[in-house]
Amino acid sequence: MKPYIFFIALFISFGMKAQSTASANVSEFSLYSPQLDVEKKIWVYLPKVYQSDTKKKYPVIYMHDAQNLFDKAASFAGEWHIEETLDSLKAPVIVVGIAHGGDRRLNELTPFPNEKYGGGDADIYLEFIAGTLKPYIDENYRTKPDKKDTAIGGSSLGGLVSLYAVLKYPEVYGKAIVFSPSFWFSKDIYAYAERSEKIDAKVYFMAGDNEDENMVPDLDRMFSIISGKIKNKKHLYKKVIPGGKHNEALWAKEFPNAFIWLFE
Repeated sequence: MKPYIFFIALFISFGMKAQSTASANVSEFSLYSPQLDVEKKIWVYLPKVYQSDTKKKYPVIYMHDAQNLFDKAASFAGEWHIEETLDSLKAPVIVVGIAHGGDRRLNELTPFPNEKYGGGDADIYLEFIAGTLKPYIDENYRTKPDKKDTAIGGSSLGGLVSLYAVLKYPEVYGKAIVFSPSFWFSKDIYAYAERSEKIDAKVYFMAGDNEDENMVPDLDRMFSIISGKIKNKKHLYKKVIPGGKHNEALWAKEFPNAFIWLFE
């Protein structure tokens, strides 16, 4: 069994009852997805100045696996400390976290099926984000809705689906955080990238060299493809962390670097 699939199985079944560590400027609500026919739990981070400066509008980052972003009590193996990081940077950005789908997670975050593990329903999941969630966020929060101010990001399967989202919805997303992407899940992702038109977006790739023997070679292969498609070479970045492992600690540590590069 692939270690990432084992991680997914644990992630879905594991339940923690620790005290919440989410900050006061992180809120939660549920939003019905007609595409998925399910209520999706959504976390929203607002910068501390959001309430005091009532005219300012903000870019938005949509992120997967929201259980791991803000709250240790909701996470499987630690949180990313998103709000603490952005607060410390005084970052003028809204982060919208989308809860993973439990036993649907693998289906939702994979664009193409795997012969052994199934999956492949990311188109439906991404239609929910672009067609239902983003319009809701833009209507109810002070956002900058244009693609240049809209990012999507995640790790593992979340990294895979984030790159796919930029390719599939070039009119929606202008930035992507692609951490430890599970390109191994289906080689069809390479063919899809090859068929894509010129990419007008900023893409930040990151992985550790101690994750899986195929992680860095897979990342290099995709980076080479995207390099040939991207309009501005300065908008593509790749970082390989010596000794980096496939875990929340790596992703939390590298998030500030990705954010600063994408929004500089």
